[in-house]
Amino acid sequence: MTSVVVIGAGVSGLTTAICLAEAGAEVRVWAERPPLETTSALAGAMWGPSFQQPMDKTLAWTEQSLRDFRALAEVPGSGVRMAPVLTVGELPPVEHLPPQATMIPDLQACTAGELPDGYPAGFRGTMPVIDMPVYLRYLTGRLAEAGVEIEIRRASTPAEAGPVVVNCAGLGSRELAGDDSVRPMLGQLVAVANPGLDEVFLELAASAETTHYVPHHDRVLCGGIAVADMWDTTPDPGVTERILERCGRVEPLLREAKVLDVWVGLRPDRPAVRVEAEGGVVHNYGHGGNGVSLSWGCAREAAALALRG
Repeated sequence: MTSVVVIGAGVSGLTTAICLAEAGAEVRVWAERPPLETTSALAGAMWGPSFQQPMDKTLAWTEQSLRDFRALAEVPGSGVRMAPVLTVGELPPVEHLPPQATMIPDLQACTAGELPDGYPAGFRGTMPVIDMPVYLRYLTGRLAEAGVEIEIRRASTPAEAGPVVVNCAGLGSRELAGDDSVRPMLGQLVAVANPGLDEVFLELAASAETTHYVPHHDRVLCGGIAVADMWDTTPDPGVTERILERCGRVEPLLREAKVLDVWVGLRPDRPAVRVEAEGGVVHNYGHGGNGVSLSWGCAREAAALALRG
């Protein structure tokens, strides 16, 4: 039986540990923080197309993750549901969409009457939406059923954890893997009471601040912002105000919704997602804002590499 230590208890670490344990490996999870205190717990979150390098691999990982999330949407208590999504922006016609987008279930172009003011084009589709606190508890419970516990323990080097290690430390890989190409990409979300919304709204644009909101059962997570190389996780009231103004402009029901909380998290950004073996260490990090979208595809490949030795 292969013995493996997975470092990290965010979505990548937990998913990788599940893939290993359910393949018959003896697994331990080391983490500085429990799952509900990780950046993953703050995510919107939803599955969606990834345009990160290495492009051929992220395409395959995204497709695999879609299959897993569609199956999880049928599991009571998983926190995963298939939800309607409206995506808007400067978008090409359907026939010119890249393959990352064409895998979206039920994809169809919007008519002009379906678009909010100010947006030239849009598409509707059905995508997995994940309530992250519920989902992380589900993954933790699934690990427990496989006999795996999470140890709150810091690793200074991968070698300290054992001969076979999977590094899912996210931003911590700057130190753990000596990788200076990993940098923080700050995001801020505003949680408001759900006034009865079900559809996700997502603006695609190259600007640092865009508009999106993701409804869950009792709340709607509104965003967003992406600021590189920012380590301060103190919420910015000005950003909160702009997020609420933009989301309220698209959906009037959000204008009077009660603000429940404001969250700031640091996404582990990198020029390319890293899933590869390096001696006795398998790395699985650098997913940026696509950690959930890529989670099952990357986890299955990382687990296969670890089991191969």
